[in-house]
Amino acid sequence: MDAHSRGGAEEIDPADQWVLNPQTGNYELRLDHSTGQPPSGAPRSSTPPAQGRRAARRTAEPAKAPDAADEDAPTGTRRRAPEVPGQRRRRTTEPPAQGGGGRRAAAPAAAGRRRGKAKDKKSRTKKVLMWTGGVTAFTLLATGGVAYYLYQRLDGNLSTIDVAGAGGGTGFKKDQAINILVIGTDKRTGAGNSGYGDKNSPGHADTTILLHIAKDRTNATALSIPRDLITDIPACETTLEDGTKKTIPAQSGVRFNESLGQMDRDPGCTMATVHKMTGVPVDHFMMVDFNAVKTLSSAVGGVEVCVERAVKDKKSGLDLPQGTSVIEGEQALAFVRTRQAFGNKSDLSRIQTQQQFMGSMFRKMKSSDTLTSPSKLLDLADAATKALTVDSGIGSVKKLQELGMEVAKVDPKNITFATVPVLDNPHERIKATVVLNEAKAEPLFSIIKNDISLSEVEQKEKDAKNAEKAAQAALLEGPRAKPSEVRVDVYNGSGVRGGAQSTINWLQNSAGVLKSSNKANAPADIPKTTLEFAPNQADQARALADLMGLPATALKQGTADAGEREPMTLTLGKDFKGAGVPLTGPAKAPEGAVAADQQVCAK
Repeated sequence: MDAHSRGGAEEIDPADQWVLNPQTGNYELRLDHSTGQPPSGAPRSSTPPAQGRRAARRTAEPAKAPDAADEDAPTGTRRRAPEVPGQRRRRTTEPPAQGGGGRRAAAPAAAGRRRGKAKDKKSRTKKVLMWTGGVTAFTLLATGGVAYYLYQRLDGNLSTIDVAGAGGGTGFKKDQAINILVIGTDKRTGAGNSGYGDKNSPGHADTTILLHIAKDRTNATALSIPRDLITDIPACETTLEDGTKKTIPAQSGVRFNESLGQMDRDPGCTMATVHKMTGVPVDHFMMVDFNAVKTLSSAVGGVEVCVERAVKDKKSGLDLPQGTSVIEGEQALAFVRTRQAFGNKSDLSRIQTQQQFMGSMFRKMKSSDTLTSPSKLLDLADAATKALTVDSGIGSVKKLQELGMEVAKVDPKNITFATVPVLDNPHERIKATVVLNEAKAEPLFSIIKNDISLSEVEQKEKDAKNAEKAAQAALLEGPRAKPSEVRVDVYNGSGVRGGAQSTINWLQNSAGVLKSSNKANAPADIPKTTLEFAPNQADQARALADLMGLPATALKQGTADAGEREPMTLTLGKDFKGAGVPLTGPAKAPEGAVAADQQVCAK
């Protein structure tokens, strides 16, 4: 494994990185141009614990000056990792005689024995290095003083904003739920992004997700907020570029995306808007621009997405074949930005596409090939910190690392994506914005506010529906009455004129249900046909369901038994297709019907 634990782990002996300097008599960490040099002034060598004192800064082999490409530590570069002398093997080169006073290297015979032992354990070492790559890389980097450099580099990548109400610089509590507002801005920052977003705009809250991480870390909810949702933005304090504070007045009845950038609003105003709308207190924010999708998707080696049909959207540049594809960079950005390729070509359809992408990216980030690859982890950390603007409460690599460890505790299968329930704006003739569907939104906000697992709620709802279906299906199991024994009154709630009478005609003349009566129109039309019956009429209900092709869900069993001559009640709904036409299953062809390609013999 190399100094950054990047690739080629099976062919490298870490002892090769430590050399005896004949001029100082000390073991020193050899650094060449491929190891990713620390910044000027940082230690360039380390002393093995066995020596007990600091090694000289010079190395046995002069270090080459790093080229610009090395600073980003490309994954294709091989490096050799240090090892504490005395472990596995030592170098056998004897120091020259003129190096007097220096320590001698281990005897060749001893070195030979150690080499043989290392060779015998080669296959086991390969596996260990693969599984512990990330931890080993960090440890080795720390040994050479490179960890300090990396922390400084990643910290330098981060942009922070001191916003009102965001953690107060104290971070988050590990034993409490965490609410983070992830904001994607459409500001044209970063190379290659001049054609995106609004040309002269300071940016809007283009894509916004409230990420709720449960207190026990068993689940999380990612709630998307439509950018075109009409809402109220409360008065909020914002920090200007020169560091001064300014209070932005409240606005009512405006698009949600105006909560950022417009009128000098900073992310703290977006946080306040979400809090006012949902009642969920927001602890922190993370803001990303267009570059985030491009760089993060590339850092993880691409993100898998699936489309039902081939897509070629000229506006976004998305070009995908039907089925599954792995996308990164510009194609990844096109995928999350397109409005024309999917659904009804609205922001709501785009939200669903973004949720698919984010779920896939999260799974990729947690996959074994990412977590066990130090090169991918370093690239991911570098890309993420360059793309992020955060509040001061989580504005350091250490705090983000701690936050990431909390999020990583959540199993991806228990992360639920949802969207704030909305309705088309009733005040618009041409529909361009949406308003809150309060009847559905308030229960959802309550679930998040009370730290209830949405995945558990969905599972309970699914279980309840399945149980109901099973109970309904059970109604069709059992004996059937003869058609002549079936008593039923028929009401017409289908909206089809004469539906009840035509059904009676069919029941009496074709199905043998003579004890049937037309009760004319129902009090109101209904969407689905229903058959209400008493427990002691279950055999009649099954018989009628068979004759009419009624689904189990149409059967509504009461609790009290009916009188001997009391009829059941059949109400035709809008799913009524005509007398004698089954509501479920294939319709039967008339007896004697023959397809044109069949050979019929004259009789």
